[in-house]
Amino acid sequence: MSNAPATAPDFARVFDAQTLVGAAPLPHLGVIRVHGADAAKFVHGQLTQDFSLLGLSEARLAAFCSAKGRMQASFVGFKLSHDDILLVCSRDLLPATLKRLSMFVLRAQAKLSDASDAFALWGVAGPTPVDVPQTPWSHTTGPDGAHGVRLYPGAGVARALWVLPVQDGAAPQPTGPLLETAHWAWLDVMSGVAAVTQPIFEAFVPQMLNYESVGGVNFKKGCYPGQEVVARSQFRGTLKRRAYLVQADAPLAVGQEVFHSSDTEQPCGTVAAAAPCPGGGWHAVVSMQTRAAEAGMLNAVGPQGPALALLPLPYPLLNDI
Repeated sequence: MSNAPATAPDFARVFDAQTLVGAAPLPHLGVIRVHGADAAKFVHGQLTQDFSLLGLSEARLAAFCSAKGRMQASFVGFKLSHDDILLVCSRDLLPATLKRLSMFVLRAQAKLSDASDAFALWGVAGPTPVDVPQTPWSHTTGPDGAHGVRLYPGAGVARALWVLPVQDGAAPQPTGPLLETAHWAWLDVMSGVAAVTQPIFEAFVPQMLNYESVGGVNFKKGCYPGQEVVARSQFRGTLKRRAYLVQADAPLAVGQEVFHSSDTEQPCGTVAAAAPCPGGGWHAVVSMQTRAAEAGMLNAVGPQGPALALLPLPYPLLNDI
């Protein structure tokens, strides 16, 4: 049985995503700065990715987890220098995350601060102001201290995070046309890489958002909070939950439950990211039980809620180890 009604339109194909070219302001994101001789060592010991060996031409997708392996925040991180690291995360989680991370500093020579006001954050779709390698999580430094991080493409559109230092109180912006933040949010969803925000705080281990498949987890690095749970989830056998890309003809919201026709009493998943498509309808990243993606009908909110149709993921999933 199909996962969606036969009449469900594929809005991503109806709309020409290649028309979305320009830079969008990202006020929903903030910046944590970690500075000091032990900055890389400290960050390395707290997040799911390797920051000790992080080069200046690289960036990292990483998660900060609880002791139970549940994601409390996610970051795009890169080094300004070998003792100066920026961690870009959802602004609604930044104050609590900064407080939690600061609790682990102890004697490490690392100072953490909220540097959101010191940088202007932009999402660039299409060509970037300074050439950034096409490989996701590449990092480039441009003129005037600007930093570009290549992200996963969304709906086939090349994307980069652009971090610009605020100078003399003025927030700079990349050259080129202005793109609506809502359109950037849709490209973000279509990339299949969902960031952790307040509604899904501690809702997932990294694999439930496919972080192991998009460069967000390093299974060879040392310990970090929740490391044993994250590793066990990967090594013990088939993963039971994954992130999927879906579409609907009604609004969707982060945190909404998803139900499968085989069991209308218990939810099988949760909406992790959602945005309206410029061509109509909505798209979302849904973390749900893998068996729910095999057959049957999916609905958001409740058994009679908006019908969901599965779309192909834009990247391959890493096989269980």
